[in-house]
Amino acid sequence: MAVAKLKGTITALITPFKKDLSVDFDALKKLIDFQIEGEVEGLVICGSTGESATLSSKEKIACITTAIEHNAGRVTIIAGTGSNNTQESADLTTLAKQIGADASLIVAPYYNKPTQEGLYYHYKTIADTVKDLPIIMYNVPGRSGVNINPEIQIKLAEDCKNIVATKEASGNLEQIMHIIKFAPKNFIVLSGDDALTLPVVYMGGQGVISVLSNFAPRMFSDSVRFALAGKTKQANDLHYKLFDLMKLNFIESNPIPVKAALSIMGYCKEHYRLPLTPIKPENKKLLKDALKEAGLI
Repeated sequence: MAVAKLKGTITALITPFKKDLSVDFDALKKLIDFQIEGEVEGLVICGSTGESATLSSKEKIACITTAIEHNAGRVTIIAGTGSNNTQESADLTTLAKQIGADASLIVAPYYNKPTQEGLYYHYKTIADTVKDLPIIMYNVPGRSGVNINPEIQIKLAEDCKNIVATKEASGNLEQIMHIIKFAPKNFIVLSGDDALTLPVVYMGGQGVISVLSNFAPRMFSDSVRFALAGKTKQANDLHYKLFDLMKLNFIESNPIPVKAALSIMGYCKEHYRLPLTPIKPENKKLLKDALKEAGLI
């Protein structure tokens, strides 16, 4: 696939559950249609926002398959296939390719706390196993407990032709700038933080893998498109219209607030798998008020 398909706004989609906590595939299809109508450029299925930590491998494959089939080629489908077990991640990435995913998003191994050398070989092993599937590294130290240093990200981009992008959620703008400046020409840097998307784009990044666009797909993707086109006033105006919601998305652990917002909007039920629990009533009120203020309900 062309790396251009990884630019713009890519929604890290939630995984809707039924009351019995099985996957609600009808709601998943409804959410996919909502995203495409909102003109996002792509979807991540079974990422962190999709509660991947509590999904079985069988459920992940079922969600990815459903998304690919229902999407029918309309937008880019990226499979979340990361794990702290290198072989497990390689196997899941292979399956995602076989069922038709356009790319994979692979989070840095969590809990193990590997060295930088370990991180390098984790990604290289997976990339070598699935040579013709584009891979996006996902650097999120706040969740994984390790930072993939910029030098290692650049080395992986140079050594593995199918490692084509990074989702940078370190919050370290200096690190992000280093990657943008020194990575291979066609390597894509995507923001992993909604609030930092415009700064990252203005520095040379190509878009975002977003939580916010779950419930504000058109408004946020418009903001990113304006930014990529150099229309900073229009981009900034939309950014600040959504700014309070960006902060409220993390008033409790992600994806608790975003799933609550989609529940308020009627797109899913507010069911979570433990250890996640429903949002506190006072926080839900803040979220609902902010959705009204932004004109989303």
